[in-house]
Amino acid sequence: MDVHGRDLRYFAAVAEELSFTRAAERLFVSQPALSKRIRMLERQLGTELFLRDRRTVRLTPVGEALLPHARAVLAAWTAAEAAVAEARDAERGTLVIGMSTSPGRGLLPALRTRLLSAHPAARPVLWQVNWADSTAGLADGTSDVAFVWLPLADGERYRWAVVAQEPQVVALPRGHRLMAQAEADDEGAVDFADLLDEPFLALPPEAGPVRDYWLALDARDGRAPRIGAVVASAEETHEAVANGQGVVLLARGNAPLVVRDEVVAVPVRGLSPARLAVAARWDDERPLVRGYLEAAAEVGAF
Repeated sequence: MDVHGRDLRYFAAVAEELSFTRAAERLFVSQPALSKRIRMLERQLGTELFLRDRRTVRLTPVGEALLPHARAVLAAWTAAEAAVAEARDAERGTLVIGMSTSPGRGLLPALRTRLLSAHPAARPVLWQVNWADSTAGLADGTSDVAFVWLPLADGERYRWAVVAQEPQVVALPRGHRLMAQAEADDEGAVDFADLLDEPFLALPPEAGPVRDYWLALDARDGRAPRIGAVVASAEETHEAVANGQGVVLLARGNAPLVVRDEVVAVPVRGLSPARLAVAARWDDERPLVRGYLEAAAEVGAF
């Protein structure tokens, strides 16, 4: 036996009002329609729920037995509807922000402020992604927007706003031969040509074009890099440089993630600036995604 929630709601209204007229007004339905639904419910249950005459409506013993259970079912369904609505609103209001490392540079609070100004109910959530995924979760949909280094693999799938453009530095172990060269240089820098024979730390191969970018393949004139180690986190990078496994190129703003103790950073001439962007999938037109990209464009314009 399947009883519709609407029928229980109609039954409860008549039971509480003890009047089909008042119950119909309360439910915003016609009295004939209400009477028809009650008769159908009674036929389904195989018994009368109300005793009716021209002047009064009373519950039968079966109706009195049903009423508290009908109220409990209706209350439970009301609670369920509220829970579903709350979960749906939370899902719609949640924006998952992917990143391989903290972007720093004051970007997160600046973007959060702008997003919440336009979308006060938004719930930005940070999602840490392994360096092997250069899209920081965009490719597999675990992130809604992401901080990424350009260029992106399958770049035609994404749109982005550049939020930082910075010169590159090279992280070296303290005492490296190039430190003396940099100290003697007027700009305190080294030329990339001086790094060609150095072993380099590389991102995992799955990182695609951004791996090639941080190995500076476009500045090597076809010479293959020597790979000293593969790294997948800032801590691994620091340890590998400090242990002499290789040098690594970084955006200047990311140097604090690696430079400490026995690791130093030196500016490098001859390389294009690194570009950090906030990206999203092209086909994702949700308001929060658009809002975050718009905020990123504003921040990047300063």
